[in-house]
Amino acid sequence: MNRDSQLSGSADRSDTRPILIVPYMWIGDFVRNHTVVRVLKERWPNRPVDLLTTSLCAPLVDYMPGVRAGIVWDLPRSRLAVGRQFGLAKLLRERNYGTALVLPRTWKAAIAPALAGIPERVGFVGEFRFGLLNRWRWGEKKLPRFIDKNAALAQPYGAPLPPEWPVPQLRVPAEDIVRWRQANGLSAGAAVALAPGSVGVSKRWTYYPEAARLLVERGLEVWVVGGPAEKGLAQEIVAAGGPGVRDLTGTDLRNGVLAMAAAGVSISNDSGLMHIAAALGTPTMGIFGPTSPYLWAPLNGLAATVVQDKSVLSCQPCQSTICKMNDHRCMRDIAASEVVGIAQRVLREAGARVTT
Repeated sequence: MNRDSQLSGSADRSDTRPILIVPYMWIGDFVRNHTVVRVLKERWPNRPVDLLTTSLCAPLVDYMPGVRAGIVWDLPRSRLAVGRQFGLAKLLRERNYGTALVLPRTWKAAIAPALAGIPERVGFVGEFRFGLLNRWRWGEKKLPRFIDKNAALAQPYGAPLPPEWPVPQLRVPAEDIVRWRQANGLSAGAAVALAPGSVGVSKRWTYYPEAARLLVERGLEVWVVGGPAEKGLAQEIVAAGGPGVRDLTGTDLRNGVLAMAAAGVSISNDSGLMHIAAALGTPTMGIFGPTSPYLWAPLNGLAATVVQDKSVLSCQPCQSTICKMNDHRCMRDIAASEVVGIAQRVLREAGARVTT
């Protein structure tokens, strides 16, 4: 069995070879990657850490302490794209990485690091990657959470999991937030950011329009944050809430990061924006139905974890992207007035001024 050499022993403080992380590219998972960065930097403070990233996730790298650079390279999900793989390998070879941590279990994720000849290529056994990886890890299925599987690769081989992992951090300079507010014509007052989107319709709480109306009635400014796929939802929310609601959805994830950094509180489904807000330190309310907060809530912790508590549903959590039982009661039974009441409490606890 081929185990780690450099990654199995104590940290060598004289080692300055760069490390590449090949991460999962969903937005929430990409934010979680910063925990892996922090584990690596604790072990090897003198080794630069880079992240492979897509164009979509690239803005996040700018706000991640300890990351030297993001290597922006878009690979298609549905095909091998041999030419793109060789092009990426050439770029990686030029950067002289000593170690690559390949977090996804797919063989496609390991191709470019292997073609680049990176000396240590660390990852879990999976998808016939023999020859692509040369520092195997076993026992992935025994690790309880997604973050445990990823961060364990940054530890020495066989090391026990720590009681707590370092939490992801995103840091936005205060002057960037001021400029962003001014550019969008937004006041300096407390605002509630709503993130109504998610991957999978079953994770979407459907009462955001009513919640926006109630928040505006209580004197709060409301922002709707998301990508192009949330434009229709944003229009419904604006129509329900009126002039006190701003549609801030768009194609640039940086805009979403700045909105979450500027907000007084964020209300989100289990989504990438929930992880962004929590990593920024914005008081974040996560609404959970079909997914488990234990498995998928941010490591940073939430100001409030909102779940329906009116009845016990045998199907919850189902982890399904489409509800197949109980008419989506896990989300439908969470009332807008309940969420708005929690948001006001969170704002008060954060020291914001709330008009009631």
